[in-house]
Amino acid sequence: MDHSIDNVIAHYSFAGTVMDVHPFGAGHINDTYRLVIADAAGEKRYLILQRINRNVFHQPVQVMENIEKITRHVHGKVLAAGGDPEREVLNLVPTTTGTSFCLAADGEVWRMVKFITGARTYETVENPRHVYEVGKALGRFQAQLADFDAGQLYETIPGFHHTPGRLLAFKDIVQRDPANRVRRVKTEIDFILERQPQTAVVVDLLREGKLPWRVTHNDTKFNNVMIDDATGQGICLIDLDTVMPGSALYDFGDAVRTTTALSLEDEPDTDRAGFSLPYFETLAHGYLDAARGFLTAAEIDLLAFAGVLITLEQGIRFLGDYLAGDTYYKIHRPEHNLDRARTQIRMVQEMEGHMQQMEAIVTKYREEADECENAD
Repeated sequence: MDHSIDNVIAHYSFAGTVMDVHPFGAGHINDTYRLVIADAAGEKRYLILQRINRNVFHQPVQVMENIEKITRHVHGKVLAAGGDPEREVLNLVPTTTGTSFCLAADGEVWRMVKFITGARTYETVENPRHVYEVGKALGRFQAQLADFDAGQLYETIPGFHHTPGRLLAFKDIVQRDPANRVRRVKTEIDFILERQPQTAVVVDLLREGKLPWRVTHNDTKFNNVMIDDATGQGICLIDLDTVMPGSALYDFGDAVRTTTALSLEDEPDTDRAGFSLPYFETLAHGYLDAARGFLTAAEIDLLAFAGVLITLEQGIRFLGDYLAGDTYYKIHRPEHNLDRARTQIRMVQEMEGHMQQMEAIVTKYREEADECENAD
């Protein structure tokens, strides 16, 4: 065992003896380890220890304060609903001094959470039930926090989903052309620039008070939802580092982007990339089944557009990094980021072509919800 990790573990308060510690998961941001703990009878359980990446999260203590606030709130909601807070929300393990994180001697910030057994995340969608459950888990998470004042939270990554800001940074890279790649991707650049008016829609409505500020996860990709092994139900969202004030549309849009994709995010053959309208319907159904009680009419009106917005935003980020010389996202081949950008662009094209059907789907489940409420 690494002595520095051993010293960090000593700051935490839990029953049992540490039997093993080893790297865990496929995350690219934080350093993650799984601890095997044995009690006096030899029964094993597991804890997760993570070091927060200060290069990404410049204020890791603020990250932890956000997580502590929202998990405490969700814990209370799960209890009130008669659920199981040991499995339906992340549970932070306190340090010996009662704090939610350990500040190590070298300035690194560590956290520990209980490992949720009998459930797992998936890298790719395996069946339509997964899509429905991801939508429902997201809607439930937002519903549980609908009465939480988002103003209590820190903005852990300023401008994370500020799409006009992302576009402005992109245009600067295009102008500077630091890697001399602009001439190769004129078509992709033009595609993005032609959609500049779309990038400000949500930001402007938030500023004007026409959309409410909410607690948002901001990284609701498919593999951040735990799915129960026995029931197949989505039980909770994980990876809460980017929880901060935002729009519910950001979260739904990112869920659309990752659950309706016909290919992997970095598929090099754009003919295989695209958007699944049936999966959009399944996702919207699950989401509205859980979120119908708190969303405003303005938010529901923009659910179909949200998928376009966040997919476009991610395309901007991927193509911008390619033009910058691949300085942010890890790559495993020369045009990896360009492949990623092209899959996003293909998805945006197909969503735009299906926008009327997508809006009709949202209307269908909103009306279905209204009818159910009237019947009650």
